[in-house]
Amino acid sequence: MKRLNRRITFITNIILIVAFLGVYAVSFIPESTVPIYGGNEISAIYNGNVENKNVSIMVNVYENTKIVSAMVDLFNERGVKATFFVGGCWADDNAETLNKIVGSGHELGNHGYFHKDHKTLDYDKNYEEISLTGIVTEALCGVKPTLFAPPSGSFSEITLEAAYDLGYKVIMWSKDTIDWRDKSSDLVFRRATQNLSNGDLVLMHPKEHTLKALPDILDYYNSVGFNAVSVSENLA
Repeated sequence: MKRLNRRITFITNIILIVAFLGVYAVSFIPESTVPIYGGNEISAIYNGNVENKNVSIMVNVYENTKIVSAMVDLFNERGVKATFFVGGCWADDNAETLNKIVGSGHELGNHGYFHKDHKTLDYDKNYEEISLTGIVTEALCGVKPTLFAPPSGSFSEITLEAAYDLGYKVIMWSKDTIDWRDKSSDLVFRRATQNLSNGDLVLMHPKEHTLKALPDILDYYNSVGFNAVSVSENLA
């Protein structure tokens, strides 16, 4: 009887340990993925198609309209395409530059309306921030984006659900120039080119030092055989 009891106790302890480890492991599932929502797996995208030698420049826009315009001119001169993730409140005040982006064949992405921390927002607020920006851009230039880049890269499962319901893919990055903090063209160049890989998504902003670094960045991409394409083309 004692031996039986010990065996039962042993088996019970094993079951409890396995159950505990299961709960522990689930707690470490990355927030970038909602396992199942509406019968679909939803996740943020950090990279393009690694089978193709493409790279995408992503410009998050809430300011510095003149620099945005100069970036468009440079991309046009070089014959490359970029994706501009625009804030709704910026787009509202800059219809001319918005149309210049679209008219030049560059891709328009959604960056939320007021640059809020989407990780802290409930479903309705996430939905509102994303949808309102799409409504504004469609009204001003005829384009409703299909890609959403969360401001500061901050999002939650709720953000993914709201974006999914609105027909958006959530886009992150594989390389961050951190140009909003470090005002160095050399650093921007290094971060945009170091250890370049197929499908890289390179994040930057319309800053003077970033604009200064861009010609050298594009020259480097060309010298190593990479095509600078829109995010959607990179994902294809």
